[in-house]
Amino acid sequence: MSQAGTGSGTSLGYTIPSVTQFSIFLANKVGKMMELVKGFDEHQCRICALAVHEASDHAVVRIVPNDATEARKILNEQNLPFMESEILVICFDNGHTLTGMCEFLLRAELSIRFMYPLMAWSGSTQTLALAVDDLTLAGQILRRKEFRLLGEADLPRAGE
Repeated sequence: MSQAGTGSGTSLGYTIPSVTQFSIFLANKVGKMMELVKGFDEHQCRICALAVHEASDHAVVRIVPNDATEARKILNEQNLPFMESEILVICFDNGHTLTGMCEFLLRAELSIRFMYPLMAWSGSTQTLALAVDDLTLAGQILRRKEFRLLGEADLPRAGE
C-alpha cells in the first residue's frame, strides 16, 4: 500500500495518504473552463478529477491535479482565486463498495462533506475523491477495513 502523498500524521507514526484539492472560483463566462483546462495541458499537469458547482455569476470548480505545486503556479498565472484542502482518494477494489465505505464512516459518526469520482486512467480501478470532517480518523478507519488510499504520487502523470 502506498505511503505517498501528504497527509495527516497519526499517533501510530504513519501518514494517511491524501491529495490536494483546489476549489477555483471561475467567472460564469463562455470559454473560461477551456482556458482553465488548457493551462493545465500546456504545463503537462493532469487534472485527475473535476467537479463543477454552478451559481448565477460564477462556478466553483473542484479539481484534483497530479501535481499540487504545478497547479498552484498555473492558477496564480491565470489570476484565478482558489482555496486548497486535503482530501482522501479511495479505491474501490478487492470487493469494497460505496455502501460499505459509507457504513464504516457512519459508524464512526463522520460526516461526508462531498465526494466525486476521479477520471479513469490506464489500469485504474473505480476511485473516489472524498472530503470528510476528520480526514485522519476516516483514513485510519478505511485503511483498517483494507481500502486502498492514494496520495499524489499514485496519481497518473500526463500522458498516462
